[in-house]
Amino acid sequence: MADLVELFVSTGLTEQKAKETIKNELVSKNLEQAIKTAEQYVNGSSKNKDVGKLLYSIATKLKAQIKQHQNFVVQYIATRKISSEEQLSAALQYLLHHPESEVVVKSFEEACGVGVVVTPEEIESAVEEVVKKYKEALKEKRYHYNTGPLLGEIKTKIKWADGKAVKNELDMQILDLLGPKTDADLEKAPKSKVPNTKPSQPKEPVVNGDNKIVEESILSADGRLKGFAEVMGEALKFHKPGENYKTDGYVITPNTMELLKKHLQETGGKVFTRFPPEPNGILHIGHAKAINFNFGYAKKTGGFCYLRYDDTNPEKEEEKFFLAIKDMVEWLGYTPYKVTYASDNFDKLYNCAVELIKRGHAYVCHMPADALKGFNPPDSPWRDRPIQESLQLFEDMKKGKIGEGEATLRMKTTLEEGKKDPVAYRIKFTPHHRTGNTWCIYPTYDFTHCLCDSIENISHSLCTKEFQSRRSSYYWLCNVLDMYCPVQWEYGRLNLSYTVVSKRKIAKLITQAIVRDWDDPRLFTLTALRRRGFPPEAINYFCAKVGVTMAQTCIDPSMLEACVRDVLNVTAKRVMAVLRPLKIVISNLLSDFPKEISVPDFPGIESKGSHTVEFSNVLYIEGEDFKEIADANFYRLTKDQPVGLRYTGLVISVEKVTKDSLGQPVEVVVSCKNASETSKPKAFIHWVSQPVTCEVRIYDRLFNHKFPEDTTQVPGGFLSDVNPNSLEVITDAMVDKSVVGAKVYDKFQFERSGYFSVDPDSTKGKLVFNRTVTLKENSGKNA
Repeated sequence: MADLVELFVSTGLTEQKAKETIKNELVSKNLEQAIKTAEQYVNGSSKNKDVGKLLYSIATKLKAQIKQHQNFVVQYIATRKISSEEQLSAALQYLLHHPESEVVVKSFEEACGVGVVVTPEEIESAVEEVVKKYKEALKEKRYHYNTGPLLGEIKTKIKWADGKAVKNELDMQILDLLGPKTDADLEKAPKSKVPNTKPSQPKEPVVNGDNKIVEESILSADGRLKGFAEVMGEALKFHKPGENYKTDGYVITPNTMELLKKHLQETGGKVFTRFPPEPNGILHIGHAKAINFNFGYAKKTGGFCYLRYDDTNPEKEEEKFFLAIKDMVEWLGYTPYKVTYASDNFDKLYNCAVELIKRGHAYVCHMPADALKGFNPPDSPWRDRPIQESLQLFEDMKKGKIGEGEATLRMKTTLEEGKKDPVAYRIKFTPHHRTGNTWCIYPTYDFTHCLCDSIENISHSLCTKEFQSRRSSYYWLCNVLDMYCPVQWEYGRLNLSYTVVSKRKIAKLITQAIVRDWDDPRLFTLTALRRRGFPPEAINYFCAKVGVTMAQTCIDPSMLEACVRDVLNVTAKRVMAVLRPLKIVISNLLSDFPKEISVPDFPGIESKGSHTVEFSNVLYIEGEDFKEIADANFYRLTKDQPVGLRYTGLVISVEKVTKDSLGQPVEVVVSCKNASETSKPKAFIHWVSQPVTCEVRIYDRLFNHKFPEDTTQVPGGFLSDVNPNSLEVITDAMVDKSVVGAKVYDKFQFERSGYFSVDPDSTKGKLVFNRTVTLKENSGKNA
């Protein structure tokens, strides 16, 4: 290590930087090689600090796919033909765009300015031209003027000029123009906002749960709800189709460029992605992120996304799961380019396996499944068996001559995580839902995934981070078979706290009658979220806000609920409902008072329409809106405190209270006055008159602990952590008649109560509502 530190310091690195560099094995190896190569070309060249900086740059910036050209570039650095960072960056970019093994020297040198000499006179002339262009602005702002853009503009005129020389010349010419700095020039410039020169777009106001007008980022300039790609913006950025070779870790073979050329011809240069779920369960919130990334990215770029069922395990697949998956994709707002199945390619995959054996990259193994578990299984004694023997045995496997568990086909490769020789095929005497009994051998994910991506000409294989350890085998398998190789991109898996998403664990909750089914609104399956009333736009918005990060994220459900509120706030019609009714009788309501009252669907936005509600001297208010005696913080109805009735222009005051045998109020007789004839009340409350009775289901978190599967927090297991109060059913709630005729999944804001959705259990005679989320907390009045 001491020798390496000394070697790196000799190039101009500080001792601390040299020690830090050594900690990175790849960079350290690259730099050591670069220094030794430079010394071979020009003895002592690496001790020149300018050369040393460039050698360090190439060691840190060189991508694996052009690693074979390192010595070629180092020769140019050592001989000073490449002498600036700009030239080196251009050289690396050229090689990345032309990854062929043979470099066209003339084109390379032209691309990175080899032999180009920029004279001091040329630098002076270019700087003078730019300073003249911005002369008045420089005089106005003097030394507070940002010269960064000026340097950039100068460099476009004299691309290969020395950066230091350009900066020095610019400083000199500015000094000649402005003279020495004054005391005012030395003061810190005040920050000023850049004026918005874009014409403003007229927007309708948006009201929140408290019926106050707010601005909402969920809306685009034209008033539409923003889509996933709009919210993600530039964060959703990957390689261009056909430029696979520019991505980190991509492996280039002698056939790569020809295969990419054919790929572009067949795809027309379009982005192609795929969402490849296993049809063995219901999709959950984590799948929503995968759906959005694959379908959303394709949609943003004008490309296409397949829905491909990974149906390679016939033991666990059911028809209902196929239908439910497609239903959820479409519910989230996406239409598959094509619906395909891994089983569509069973013949092609089998032929690929045969070819893999013929090329010496796969073998038939007889080790039992238990012996292959873990990361360090023993080497197979059959790894080096003759190719013809493996071919015959593999055919025997296909024909059902070998028993289940007695043989597998394994690939001769090692995953990043260290697992050696992953299984490609296994024997299963189980009929397949599409191919019946045609096959008794089925390919694994490690074998199927990349080859189906290749067959379907996928340009971007987007998957969660746990598949990062399979990226090398993905590239390896495509390349050893000389097939087109897509690029695999990984992103962090999305997890929510206070829930479980495991199919096995949800099944336990169902069998033990803790939840009703896969769509129980307390779960976080997509069918459950739909039933609870979560709009698909809110789920897409949430996935976009979580982002494309590689981090494994576990997020509190409150963030998802906030996104739901944002969407429902601008889409859910307001109605009045009382969950726990208290009867109110108005003793002095005039006979000519209107029997119907117009109520806005979105208070504050007249253009969004209104509905009528009936009004009479008998109405119902929320039970908690009345107290006989209350403290100073209670602003609603009491014996001594009047309250306003929303939309009526009336203020009511208590005259008489009737109670039941338990002393609870069951009826309050009140008198009314026009609001204009009395003092303004402290609060206005909602009410219903001649309402319809409905059932309301109030949901809370299903589990008490943040991580119910963590035995350190919940020693008794997740079933012992169930919240017994996660569901409350109110059978006699009341809602105004404007909701009659509402369809399943229609959404409303019950004023001052929350957002609610019509449940599928609703009948013609009685509506059932699920509370989707509460309203935002009001930190002001206790109204």
